[in-house]
Amino acid sequence: MTTLSDPVAPTHPGWLYRAEAWLDQKGKGAWIAAMVLGFVFFWPIGLALLAYMIWSKRMFSKSCRRSKTWRSHATAMTPSGNSAFDAYKADTLARLEREQHDFEAFLERLREAKDKAEFDQFMDERARAAREEENDKDGDA
Repeated sequence: MTTLSDPVAPTHPGWLYRAEAWLDQKGKGAWIAAMVLGFVFFWPIGLALLAYMIWSKRMFSKSCRRSKTWRSHATAMTPSGNSAFDAYKADTLARLEREQHDFEAFLERLREAKDKAEFDQFMDERARAAREEENDKDGDA
């Protein structure tokens, strides 16, 4: 939700970080292929990749691709050197977070109202069916 929780790319990434980023870019299939190849060539590597995929939640997520804007999030909070602009940026980000929270609360209230309307409709239909059944019994007797 916030830019503070997004991962920050290291300034001089090593080969392991670059390999992870490359696999993330290719998708879950690349991770699975790497794991299978690890099992084929040297089983502890495949096991280590499997454990890492489960631990990092890459195995069960819809996609292991990182957001294309993760680099922009990493630079969003760095100061520009212009104090007026930094203050404006901080105020704007705070306002956007507040608006996002308000919008999510609105959507939740909207979902609750829809659920209540559907439930009320169900109960009305059920009561109407019970009355009709009771009228049918009274008419038959």
